[in-house]
Amino acid sequence: MRTAEWYAKHEWAVTPEEETQLLRLIAAVAALRVRRPSDLARLLRRYPRASGQFSKDQLVAAYHHFCGTGQLRFDPEVLRRLQMKPTRTVSGVATVTVLTKPFPCPGECIFCPTDVRMPKSYLHDEPGAIRAEYHGFDPYLTTLSRLRALRNIGHATDKVELLILGGTWSYYPEDYQTWFVQRCLDAMNGVESASLEEAQSINESAAQRNVGLVIETRPDYIDAAEVRRLRRLGVTKVQLGAQSCDDHILQLNKRGHTVEQTRQAVTLLRSAGFKIQLHWMPNLLGATPESDRVDYQRLWNDPGLRPDELKIYPNALVREAELVQWYDRGEFTPYTDEELIDLIADCKVATPEYARLNRIIRDIPKDHIVAGSTTSNLREVIKRKLSAEGRACRCIRCREVRSESANVIDAINSIDYETSGGREVFLSMDTDTGKLAGFLRLSLPADEAMALTGIDELSGAAIIREVHVYGPVVELGRSGVDKAQHSGLGAKLLQAAEDRAQAAGYGRLAVISAIGTRRYYLGHGFERGDLYLIKPIKIRYA
Repeated sequence: MRTAEWYAKHEWAVTPEEETQLLRLIAAVAALRVRRPSDLARLLRRYPRASGQFSKDQLVAAYHHFCGTGQLRFDPEVLRRLQMKPTRTVSGVATVTVLTKPFPCPGECIFCPTDVRMPKSYLHDEPGAIRAEYHGFDPYLTTLSRLRALRNIGHATDKVELLILGGTWSYYPEDYQTWFVQRCLDAMNGVESASLEEAQSINESAAQRNVGLVIETRPDYIDAAEVRRLRRLGVTKVQLGAQSCDDHILQLNKRGHTVEQTRQAVTLLRSAGFKIQLHWMPNLLGATPESDRVDYQRLWNDPGLRPDELKIYPNALVREAELVQWYDRGEFTPYTDEELIDLIADCKVATPEYARLNRIIRDIPKDHIVAGSTTSNLREVIKRKLSAEGRACRCIRCREVRSESANVIDAINSIDYETSGGREVFLSMDTDTGKLAGFLRLSLPADEAMALTGIDELSGAAIIREVHVYGPVVELGRSGVDKAQHSGLGAKLLQAAEDRAQAAGYGRLAVISAIGTRRYYLGHGFERGDLYLIKPIKIRYA
């Protein structure tokens, strides 16, 4: 088994020629009179390494090395020029993405690329796939690499959202899944563990805590037993490939599940407190821009759906997909750039305020795309279009406070909406500039929904599914002066949730806590259960 010591020895190994090239590159960056966003990319191309470009975290690591050896004099302005933009942790957590090994997939989707070097639907030259293959799909090494890279470019890694991607997670062997999560936690903890349970226990007080664990799977692989098993792994959010809300479109594209199965999976997951992210794909075989506009409304009008988050993945016609055969016969036509931009712009405006649009395009290398849009900066293009038209997207991502100072208005907003399993309450707090500083998702499940999961400790309980305070990561143990994190917003939202649950007649409040946030909730009156943290509340009688 490769250790942290082995990794540290090999990660930054460069040849003497590459070290000289790095020194020249950094000197060129330091000599810039005015820093522009394009300058660093231009210089990276001018001073390449033998196998391609140096990564930006390598630049920062090399700069610290050269300053430490006296070859360069430390200048904070040069360091800022070498660092990547701060968006990786601006939402309050550091996201670490780890890809599973190549493994068969139960699906036969005609739009999905097949690359024997990768898990199904991934291509070997996508950024995350390159990292995974470089590390032999080892979860420990990949996690360690990403944490080190984030620290090297100036980001705090105290609070880590672990995002496990690759094929259908629920189709992988259970022992592989357990080992995979354990090794990711070992990398965060900095110590080896004998079991998943031990790794989870250590992480509760580790310097790098897991504040969210995300997996992706298919709707037809979610049942009550799977929901309980995901909780034992520590999963808090599930990404489901819904792709479409039209059974005819799903059948044409050989998706292999129905809309009703997506509804059932969403209801089960929500009843168990999971955060739910759906994937939606416009431009599938049989769809038109107008039918996609109608389909997008179904996501929010159908009480069986209404996800917390959404990734929009416009169908890209890639040469590795079966769909190319339909294109060659003239039976499939990809949307033009104009059609796609107009469609996604309308979708963004139609997104409710309680939902977050995490993505609106997938970053597929252009060389793989046979036909259709190759616009990689689609979000930026659409933002300019909406601004010119006087329209705006009100999703969470577009409203979050990000790096601004958080002058929070001392009032809690509430959005209530019905779901197939009960009622959802979205509690939020804003800044005086109208930005979102923090929010809480509270489920008030109906009696029949409580019984779906077979989890006894959720009986009679309202469920806190998510608490999120925005702004750049503030290190654990430090107060967030002029920042939203660690400024008491979470405690206010928790109290508001308890008040709402009490008023609705629930005798207990459960929270689907990540491993690294358990102690936070224990400090707010919650007690350990089996799969959840529980807090008794007094029932309010009229």
